[in-house]
Amino acid sequence: METTTVTPRNLLELRPWHFRPFRKAAVLGAGTMGAQIAAHLANAGVEVLLLDIAPKEGSKNAIVEQQFQKALKMKPDPFFDEAAKQRITLGNFDEHFDRVGEADWIIEAVVERLDIKRQVMARVEEAAREDAIISTNTSGLPIREIAEGRSEAFRRRFLGTHFFNPPRYLKLLELIPTADTDPEVLARVAWFGRFYLGKGIVVANDVPYFIGNRIGVYGMMRVIALFEQGRYTIEEIDALTGTLVGRPKSATFRTADVVGLDVMLDVARNLYEKATNDESREAFRPPKILETLVEKGALGQKTGAGFYKKEDGVIKSINPETGQYEPPRPLNLGDLDRIKSIPDLKERLRALFADEGRAGEFFRTTTLDLLAYAARRIPEITDNPANVDRAIRWGFGWEFGPFEIWDALGFEQVVEGCRKLGYALPAWVEEMPKKGATSFYRQEDGRPQVYHPVEGRYVDDPIPADEIRLAVIKADPKRTLWQNAEAALLDLGDGVVLYEFRSKANALGQWVMEGLLEVLDRVESDPNIRGMVIGNEGRHFSVGANLGEAVMAVAQQEFKLLETFLEKFQEAMQRIRYATKPVVVAVHQRALGGGCEMVMACPNPVAAAESYLGLVELGVGLIPAGTGTTRLVVKAAEQAPHGHPSEILPWIQKYFETVAMAQVATSARQAQVMGFLPPHARIVMNEDRRLFVAKQEVLRLSEQGYQPPTKPTRVKVLGKPGYAALMVGVDQYRKGGFITEYDQYLASKLAYVMTGGNLTHPQEVSEDYLLALEREVFLHLLGQPKTQERIMHLLQTNKPLRN
Repeated sequence: METTTVTPRNLLELRPWHFRPFRKAAVLGAGTMGAQIAAHLANAGVEVLLLDIAPKEGSKNAIVEQQFQKALKMKPDPFFDEAAKQRITLGNFDEHFDRVGEADWIIEAVVERLDIKRQVMARVEEAAREDAIISTNTSGLPIREIAEGRSEAFRRRFLGTHFFNPPRYLKLLELIPTADTDPEVLARVAWFGRFYLGKGIVVANDVPYFIGNRIGVYGMMRVIALFEQGRYTIEEIDALTGTLVGRPKSATFRTADVVGLDVMLDVARNLYEKATNDESREAFRPPKILETLVEKGALGQKTGAGFYKKEDGVIKSINPETGQYEPPRPLNLGDLDRIKSIPDLKERLRALFADEGRAGEFFRTTTLDLLAYAARRIPEITDNPANVDRAIRWGFGWEFGPFEIWDALGFEQVVEGCRKLGYALPAWVEEMPKKGATSFYRQEDGRPQVYHPVEGRYVDDPIPADEIRLAVIKADPKRTLWQNAEAALLDLGDGVVLYEFRSKANALGQWVMEGLLEVLDRVESDPNIRGMVIGNEGRHFSVGANLGEAVMAVAQQEFKLLETFLEKFQEAMQRIRYATKPVVVAVHQRALGGGCEMVMACPNPVAAAESYLGLVELGVGLIPAGTGTTRLVVKAAEQAPHGHPSEILPWIQKYFETVAMAQVATSARQAQVMGFLPPHARIVMNEDRRLFVAKQEVLRLSEQGYQPPTKPTRVKVLGKPGYAALMVGVDQYRKGGFITEYDQYLASKLAYVMTGGNLTHPQEVSEDYLLALEREVFLHLLGQPKTQERIMHLLQTNKPLRN
């Protein structure tokens, strides 16, 4: 059989069958990173041995147990569910190091000291199996130096891995091979990281702080230095470096406080020490304000004070001149609201670049500086601009990386701006126009390409074969089969179509739901269509029903219109469930309220591992009425093996509490436990693969001869005895002051539906009976003033109201 030749450029072509997955791993070092790396390996189903040093006195497992307990209490949670926690075994270096020999992959994550890492590697070489892969997790130490003194056989299976913190949530995994690393070893770790850990893989050169931190920390240090000059306040800088420019809302200084100013200071000092060949090395000399805050113990979020500090309910920021925390001053950034209102990020960046006020000046100064620096780092950190962009997007949460920003602003505009401000550009950038290249990215015969400075030409930058990008599909007008104002039906090929929401926040309003019914008719009647995927590439799958439409209808007393819409909503959900052809909902990120009900309606959903599902309607004074309540009642009845009320009640109690408390699953795995996803749901670790996997699921179901679920003829409900049992706990919560009187009322209405309404004793009812109860209670609650207050408060503030 012909073997695959592996290069950094074709790593993303590797498919699920290329390698044998890691089943057992050992993580050496249970600190903040080690414990979280172990947690995410366990999330992926790997059995993990987590080791740390033994204390001089007491239990030899004391340190590792203490660190593991810290990980269990972390927010956000590094674990998907309870099962993942059980896959980790704790041990210490004194008694259990020999068990390292059982591992397929050994990850060293001890303190960032070269001498200690080398000592650990000497022990690993003695204990590891000959076929085990060994990696060191470091944010910037030279990988080749960590392997010094080890045998050639060791060095061939050794490489650097740089997980970004927190490892579960940040997508970037930098892999740093040495000159001795076997390409097959690099490929296996890249393959496993992408498929099983859900990572975006970037191969970096073995240089100080690799790609992500080298560029990202440079940008942060330059901005902090600019703040230190006193020209802009902290609040102004965070306003200009957050969501406005496509970066996380934590922006610069809130991010620094979360990371820890001591960590930031250590990274800056290490970069200044290590990057001796960097012409911009002085940028990493730590700003005085950073050193001063660390000396005072103001380390950021973990100490309650950093660049920001909350005092007397007011979030204050440090004044670099006085060293005191002061209340925020009004922003002096001109007409920033106008720029903020521009929906398209590229247009927003161009508008900010052209702004003649202080906002535009800051943006040009900092952005052009960063873009020029990123260009100067090629080919030192990587030979491909796309790797820089991916590292910054995946590691720092930016929507665009440096070279994507460059293209958005315009190649010549950036070059001219850099010249004007005195930012040096490398020769390869100056030479690009001579070679006919005036952008870093382009499409050539439908193939995405990126300019490769070392080769001096464009090279293909292919989309992995197991990913579907809707932007590519929508670029071909022939593949849009149908559309209205808020949705579209797209041709994915092979007889599979995709229904895409395009409403604000992917809310399920009138246009979306009417369109869904229309395309379901088409799917079931067209012999050339094998099935349909429901999915999108929005930030979240769906925030639920369009509450704005509901409020407007109530204000106009159009309750009949609301009733009709609710009937259509339920009809669409039932059609998804009982369609004669497979309909696969592909969920990612948040799916709340009606979005969650759509997932629950689907018999065979595909979920990104990072999916957060919940029926949160009680928070706005309503109950789930898009079949969600009915679905849970049916589920509870099905889970009782003999259908006896005593068997049904615990399940009803569980689901009632979940909905009444508006609990949201914090992972797809937890969503299965909570009843929002079926046990057989396909969970995809890498979110970028979810639409591809959903398409394959449609094809699989179609190929085997699709049989939709059988609609239950009768559903056992508990009646008034069950209602009374559910309300006992609610009454106790009310007496304890944990919920309001209106919360209690809402819970009573939910219990009324979940136990079958006004029935004197347990009996069997139909699904349609339960759906009618959902509608009845939902419409009743929508007419209540306190529910309307809750909805309006959420729409105006994006925060729930407890009235």
